[in-house]
Amino acid sequence: MLEIACFEITSAETALRSVADRIEFCAEQQLGGITPNIEEFRYLKSVYRKPIYVMIRPKGGSFLYSDYEFEVMKRDILDFKNSGADGFVFGILTSGNTIDIEKNKILLEFAGEIPCTFHRAFDRTPDLENSVKTLIDLGFTTVLTSGGKNSAMEGKENLKNLIEKYSDQINILIGGGVRSGNISELKNYTLGKQFHSSAIPDYEIFANDDEIKKIKKNL
Repeated sequence: MLEIACFEITSAETALRSVADRIEFCAEQQLGGITPNIEEFRYLKSVYRKPIYVMIRPKGGSFLYSDYEFEVMKRDILDFKNSGADGFVFGILTSGNTIDIEKNKILLEFAGEIPCTFHRAFDRTPDLENSVKTLIDLGFTTVLTSGGKNSAMEGKENLKNLIEKYSDQINILIGGGVRSGNISELKNYTLGKQFHSSAIPDYEIFANDDEIKKIKKNL
Protein backbone atom coordinates (compact mmCIF):
# COMPACT_ATOMS: atom_id res chain seq x y z
CA MET A 1 0.00 0.00 0.00
CA LEU A 2 1.38 3.38 -1.00
CA GLU A 3 0.17 6.60 0.60
CA ILE A 4 1.34 9.93 -0.78
CA ALA A 5 1.67 12.90 1.58
CA CYS A 6 0.33 15.98 -0.20
CA PHE A 7 0.97 19.41 1.26
CA GLU A 8 -0.96 21.43 -1.31
CA ILE A 9 -3.63 20.86 -3.93
CA THR A 10 -1.31 20.50 -6.95
CA SER A 11 0.44 17.48 -5.43
CA ALA A 12 -2.91 16.13 -4.22
CA GLU A 13 -4.36 16.12 -7.73
CA THR A 14 -1.21 14.52 -9.14
CA ALA A 15 -1.32 11.78 -6.53
CA LEU A 16 -5.06 11.19 -6.83
CA ARG A 17 -4.64 10.61 -10.55
CA SER A 18 -1.63 8.34 -10.01
CA VAL A 19 -1.11 4.66 -9.15
CA ALA A 20 -0.92 5.50 -5.43
CA ASP A 21 -3.50 3.84 -3.19
CA ARG A 22 -4.49 6.91 -1.18
CA ILE A 23 -3.27 10.32 -0.10
CA GLU A 24 -2.70 12.09 3.18
CA PHE A 25 -3.88 15.67 2.65
CA CYS A 26 -2.35 18.43 4.74
CA ALA A 27 -0.81 21.89 4.41
CA GLU A 28 2.48 23.67 5.14
CA GLN A 29 5.26 21.19 4.44
CA GLN A 30 7.79 23.38 6.27
CA LEU A 31 5.78 22.82 9.47
CA GLY A 32 5.63 19.07 8.95
CA GLY A 33 1.99 19.19 7.89
CA ILE A 34 -1.02 20.88 9.48
CA THR A 35 -4.80 20.75 8.92
CA PRO A 36 -5.59 21.58 5.28
CA ASN A 37 -8.16 23.93 3.82
CA ILE A 38 -11.57 22.27 4.00
CA GLU A 39 -12.81 23.84 0.76
CA GLU A 40 -9.85 22.37 -1.12
CA PHE A 41 -10.65 19.01 0.48
CA ARG A 42 -14.29 19.25 -0.56
CA TYR A 43 -13.22 20.00 -4.12
CA LEU A 44 -10.92 16.96 -4.20
CA LYS A 45 -13.68 14.70 -2.85
CA SER A 46 -16.08 16.00 -5.49
CA VAL A 47 -13.71 15.09 -8.33
CA TYR A 48 -11.69 12.04 -7.24
CA ARG A 49 -12.67 8.66 -5.83
CA LYS A 50 -9.35 7.64 -4.27
CA PRO A 51 -9.30 7.67 -0.44
CA ILE A 52 -8.17 10.90 1.22
CA TYR A 53 -6.89 10.85 4.79
CA VAL A 54 -6.88 14.28 6.46
CA MET A 55 -4.22 15.60 8.82
CA ILE A 56 -5.70 17.12 11.97
CA ARG A 57 -3.02 19.35 13.43
CA PRO A 58 -3.71 23.02 14.22
CA LYS A 59 -0.06 24.10 14.40
CA GLY A 60 3.49 22.97 13.66
CA GLY A 61 6.15 22.32 16.27
CA SER A 62 5.36 20.25 19.32
CA PHE A 63 2.49 17.80 19.66
CA LEU A 64 1.34 19.30 22.95
CA TYR A 65 -1.83 21.34 22.47
CA SER A 66 -3.67 23.97 24.49
CA ASP A 67 -7.29 23.50 25.48
CA TYR A 68 -8.30 25.86 22.69
CA GLU A 69 -6.24 23.98 20.09
CA PHE A 70 -7.77 20.72 21.26
CA GLU A 71 -11.26 22.16 20.75
CA VAL A 72 -10.21 23.19 17.23
CA MET A 73 -9.07 19.62 16.54
CA LYS A 74 -12.41 18.20 17.65
CA ARG A 75 -14.30 20.68 15.51
CA ASP A 76 -12.09 19.97 12.49
CA ILE A 77 -12.65 16.22 12.78
CA LEU A 78 -16.40 16.75 12.75
CA ASP A 79 -16.24 19.17 9.83
CA PHE A 80 -14.03 16.93 7.68
CA LYS A 81 -16.03 13.87 8.72
CA ASN A 82 -19.21 15.52 7.52
CA SER A 83 -17.42 16.44 4.27
CA GLY A 84 -16.46 12.85 3.50
CA ALA A 85 -13.00 12.22 4.99
CA ASP A 86 -11.88 8.63 4.48
CA GLY A 87 -9.46 8.69 7.38
CA PHE A 88 -7.76 10.98 9.88
CA VAL A 89 -4.12 11.48 10.82
CA PHE A 90 -3.31 13.01 14.21
CA GLY A 91 -1.39 12.51 17.43
CA ILE A 92 -1.26 14.25 20.80
CA LEU A 93 1.62 13.85 23.25
CA THR A 94 2.03 14.85 26.89
CA SER A 95 4.70 17.26 28.09
CA GLY A 96 6.92 14.21 28.62
CA ASN A 97 6.42 13.06 25.01
CA THR A 98 4.33 10.07 25.97
CA ILE A 99 1.02 9.43 24.24
CA ASP A 100 -1.82 11.47 25.73
CA ILE A 101 -4.29 8.65 26.24
CA GLU A 102 -7.26 10.77 27.30
CA LYS A 103 -7.14 13.35 24.50
CA ASN A 104 -6.38 10.86 21.73
CA LYS A 105 -9.25 8.69 22.95
CA ILE A 106 -11.63 11.63 22.67
CA LEU A 107 -10.51 12.39 19.10
CA LEU A 108 -10.97 8.74 18.17
CA GLU A 109 -14.50 8.90 19.55
CA PHE A 110 -15.19 11.98 17.43
CA ALA A 111 -13.88 10.13 14.35
CA GLY A 112 -16.20 7.19 15.05
CA GLU A 113 -15.88 4.41 12.49
CA ILE A 114 -13.45 6.37 10.31
CA PRO A 115 -9.94 4.83 10.52
CA CYS A 116 -7.28 6.89 12.26
CA THR A 117 -3.52 7.00 11.86
CA PHE A 118 -1.23 8.16 14.66
CA HIS A 119 1.36 10.28 12.87
CA ARG A 120 5.09 10.69 13.42
CA ALA A 121 4.62 12.24 16.84
CA PHE A 122 5.06 8.54 17.66
CA ASP A 123 8.76 8.84 16.81
CA ARG A 124 9.26 11.37 19.61
CA THR A 125 8.08 8.98 22.30
CA PRO A 126 10.79 7.46 24.53
CA ASP A 127 9.66 3.83 24.24
CA LEU A 128 8.34 2.78 20.84
CA GLU A 129 7.10 -0.62 21.97
CA ASN A 130 5.10 0.73 24.89
CA SER A 131 3.77 3.46 22.62
CA VAL A 132 2.60 1.08 19.91
CA LYS A 133 0.86 -1.06 22.53
CA THR A 134 -0.95 2.05 23.75
CA LEU A 135 -2.06 2.90 20.20
CA ILE A 136 -3.37 -0.64 19.71
CA ASP A 137 -5.33 -0.42 22.96
CA LEU A 138 -6.76 2.97 21.97
CA GLY A 139 -7.97 1.67 18.62
CA PHE A 140 -5.75 3.39 16.06
CA THR A 141 -5.69 1.39 12.83
CA THR A 142 -2.28 2.66 11.70
CA VAL A 143 0.91 4.25 13.02
CA LEU A 144 3.11 6.33 10.70
CA THR A 145 6.72 5.94 11.76
CA SER A 146 10.36 6.16 10.77
CA GLY A 147 11.31 3.85 13.61
CA GLY A 148 12.06 6.66 16.03
CA LYS A 149 14.79 8.14 13.84
CA ASN A 150 15.00 11.08 11.45
CA SER A 151 14.42 8.82 8.45
CA ALA A 152 13.11 5.34 7.75
CA MET A 153 16.53 4.24 6.53
CA GLU A 154 18.06 5.24 9.87
CA GLY A 155 15.25 3.56 11.77
CA LYS A 156 14.96 0.41 9.68
CA GLU A 157 16.05 -1.89 12.53
CA ASN A 158 13.31 -0.53 14.80
CA LEU A 159 10.81 -0.70 11.95
CA LYS A 160 11.66 -4.35 11.34
CA ASN A 161 11.10 -5.07 15.04
CA LEU A 162 7.76 -3.24 15.16
CA ILE A 163 6.51 -4.99 12.04
CA GLU A 164 7.60 -8.40 13.29
CA LYS A 165 5.87 -7.98 16.66
CA TYR A 166 2.85 -5.79 16.02
CA SER A 167 1.83 -5.67 12.35
CA ASP A 168 -0.91 -8.22 13.00
CA GLN A 169 -2.51 -5.75 15.43
CA ILE A 170 -1.86 -2.36 13.83
CA ASN A 171 -0.69 -1.23 10.38
CA ILE A 172 2.92 -0.07 10.48
CA LEU A 173 3.11 2.66 7.82
CA ILE A 174 6.76 3.34 6.99
CA GLY A 175 7.55 7.00 6.33
CA GLY A 176 10.42 9.42 6.54
CA GLY A 177 12.48 9.99 3.42
CA VAL A 178 10.92 7.07 1.51
CA ARG A 179 11.80 7.38 -2.18
CA SER A 180 12.19 5.18 -5.24
CA GLY A 181 15.91 4.91 -4.55
CA ASN A 182 15.51 3.24 -1.15
CA ILE A 183 12.06 1.60 -1.24
CA SER A 184 13.39 -1.82 -2.24
CA GLU A 185 15.93 -1.88 0.57
CA LEU A 186 13.37 -0.74 3.12
CA LYS A 187 10.85 -3.31 1.98
CA ASN A 188 13.31 -6.19 1.91
CA TYR A 189 14.89 -5.34 5.26
CA THR A 190 11.78 -4.51 7.28
CA LEU A 191 9.32 -6.82 5.47
CA GLY A 192 6.97 -3.85 5.56
CA LYS A 193 3.92 -3.72 3.32
CA GLN A 194 2.75 -0.13 3.77
CA PHE A 195 4.73 2.94 2.78
CA HIS A 196 4.28 6.71 2.95
CA SER A 197 6.11 9.19 0.73
CA SER A 198 5.78 12.76 -0.49
CA ALA A 199 7.21 11.54 -3.83
CA ILE A 200 8.90 14.91 -4.29
CA PRO A 201 12.21 14.51 -6.15
CA ASP A 202 15.26 16.52 -5.07
CA TYR A 203 15.11 20.18 -6.10
CA GLU A 204 11.37 19.98 -6.83
CA ILE A 205 8.39 21.15 -4.77
CA PHE A 206 5.48 19.02 -5.98
CA ALA A 207 4.71 15.29 -5.98
CA ASN A 208 5.97 13.70 -9.18
CA ASP A 209 3.96 11.10 -11.09
CA ASP A 210 7.06 9.30 -12.39
CA GLU A 211 8.43 9.05 -8.86
CA ILE A 212 5.14 7.63 -7.62
CA LYS A 213 5.24 5.03 -10.40
CA LYS A 214 8.82 4.06 -9.51
CA ILE A 215 7.98 3.64 -5.85
CA LYS A 216 4.85 1.63 -6.59
CA LYS A 217 6.71 -0.60 -9.01
CA ASN A 218 9.14 -1.64 -6.29
CA LEU A 219 6.50 -2.45 -3.67
